[in-house]
Amino acid sequence: MVKAIVGANWGDEGKGKITDLFAREADVVIRFQGGANAGHTIINDYGKFALHTLPSGVFYPEVTNIIGNGVALDIRKLHAELTELVSRGVPQPRLLVSERCQVMMPYHPLLDTYEEERLSDKAFGSTKSGIGPFYSDKYAKIGFQVCELFDDDLLRERLDKVCTLKNTMIVHLYHKPALDPEALYREMAEQRELIRPYVADTFTFLRKTLEQGKTVLLEGQLGTMKDPDFGIYPMVTSSHTVAAFGCIGAGIPPTELKEIVAVTKAYSSAVGGGEFVSELFGDEAEELRRRGGDKGEYGATTGRPRRVGWFDAVATRYGCRMQGATGVVLTCLDVLGYLDEIRVCTGYEIDGEVTREFPVSCKLGRAKPVYTTLPGWKCDIRGITDPDKIPQQAKDYVAFLEKEIGVPILMYSTGPRREEIIRTR
Repeated sequence: MVKAIVGANWGDEGKGKITDLFAREADVVIRFQGGANAGHTIINDYGKFALHTLPSGVFYPEVTNIIGNGVALDIRKLHAELTELVSRGVPQPRLLVSERCQVMMPYHPLLDTYEEERLSDKAFGSTKSGIGPFYSDKYAKIGFQVCELFDDDLLRERLDKVCTLKNTMIVHLYHKPALDPEALYREMAEQRELIRPYVADTFTFLRKTLEQGKTVLLEGQLGTMKDPDFGIYPMVTSSHTVAAFGCIGAGIPPTELKEIVAVTKAYSSAVGGGEFVSELFGDEAEELRRRGGDKGEYGATTGRPRRVGWFDAVATRYGCRMQGATGVVLTCLDVLGYLDEIRVCTGYEIDGEVTREFPVSCKLGRAKPVYTTLPGWKCDIRGITDPDKIPQQAKDYVAFLEKEIGVPILMYSTGPRREEIIRTR
């Protein structure tokens, strides 16, 4: 049986903790898309970790963790992440890397950085991790699969060809130093040795795993609003963030996907540019940002301050529908305990008309939030795991959100640790 854990919103929903929670009931955990441009923060008995490439099942020695073919694999960052885990007392994880996975090349972050510089004040707010150039090359059929690193003649031939193409742009458009194919070959020859112990035919491994009736967990990066087709285009990522892509990015039949858990915060947050209808500003935003997450709302990869706002039921309902969510996990409910009143965006006013449907991006910039105000609970619920000790106003808030999004809320969190959670079903 296959279950997916995905983000309903802009990313930063707390999926790492939830995947970590579900991973102890799984046999296999798979990252199926994205790269090291975003992170999942996990707090457990080993400490606090920000995972960027590794699946969130790495803290369970009995779980097999897979980096699927849909991932943008930065080998250097993966190796550094593994080294840090083991140095901090985490047992060596069981890790497999798909032989069909494509590799982040050294010039991808360079091209990402050069383009952001060229765009100046019109930049996309990229993390400059090379994700856009990577996926562009993948679909232009000039990328490099992991398996190709182990064929010297093929690797050299393809590096010569790609350098001819890339140097035209690097030298004449960006006015930067040209790539050296021989230096690139030496770098990739080193990287292949770092990845060699983990490379596997994960397609066959997963087929046999599913035939044995085992449980597979798909772990998504970012959220619905960052999907290149269904998100706030063009301020999106370059890989599909919806659960449907999990089947492609992991190499499993879509008929095996039985449960889809969408994660959303009790308020909204986002990193990067793009429309954000319920966004807060000024002191109100700074207070929520300071109290949010474990130590404030700052990106796990970039450290950038996250944009924050009231819960957006329009965007979340759309996000859950697009994901095909069978259930929802609500995170960070404890953060809102300081508020006298809490607003929820229940509609958008666009050109004088109110709608509950999420619009296409070109209309989103004209949307104004329509709010419903609910009473706060004015007390600290952090760490509470007994539902009988949760104030009625907090329970009412969860019930209101569930009715608005139209998907059952399976559990909600009262703190950043994996055990700080209350199950409702």
